[in-house]
Amino acid sequence: MKKKDDDSIPRKRNKRWIVVTIFWTFLMAVFFSLITENLMANLDILAAFLILIVIILIGIIFDIIGIAVTASDEKPFHAMAANKVEEAKYAVKLIRNAGQVSNFCNDVIGDICGIISGAAGTTIIYKLIERYDFKSGTMLSIIVTALIASFTVGGKAIGKGIAMDNSEKIIFQISKMLKFIENTFKINILHEEKKEKRN
Repeated sequence: MKKKDDDSIPRKRNKRWIVVTIFWTFLMAVFFSLITENLMANLDILAAFLILIVIILIGIIFDIIGIAVTASDEKPFHAMAANKVEEAKYAVKLIRNAGQVSNFCNDVIGDICGIISGAAGTTIIYKLIERYDFKSGTMLSIIVTALIASFTVGGKAIGKGIAMDNSEKIIFQISKMLKFIENTFKINILHEEKKEKRN
């Protein structure tokens, strides 16, 4: 009975994580889509392209983080923790929760960036049609969409190699950022749920 109870804990946490992820993904997608569309509507074409590039880069960077977490081994960070390197605790936490971290970075942020970059691309197409009085926007739409897709896929392909070759360095740098955020904003990132005592 005890083993079944122990097995049910990770399942409950996983279900809760899925529900929370769906909820926050929806809110974040709506929020950032509205901001991006309203922002780009008031920008010229060059600035809109720059915003689009930033969105694509954010998706690539988070994809690198997600891959680096799944490719990392926690053993080197245990050695760092033994030498009182505080960032190592964050690194171990990230690696032990690699599934959730990669889901957030690769799927949640990646998909949101994909949605927003598509919306941004549409805004740019309308701006180009208005500026240069294109008779048909079909070919322009195909070109812009293809460019967004190729830069996203190509960037992630390059990023995958970087993540695999430098996973420990990347995780260590992310750990430094998490430590800074925790110390600055007093957020308990390393919070662990207390296990219930069993008789």
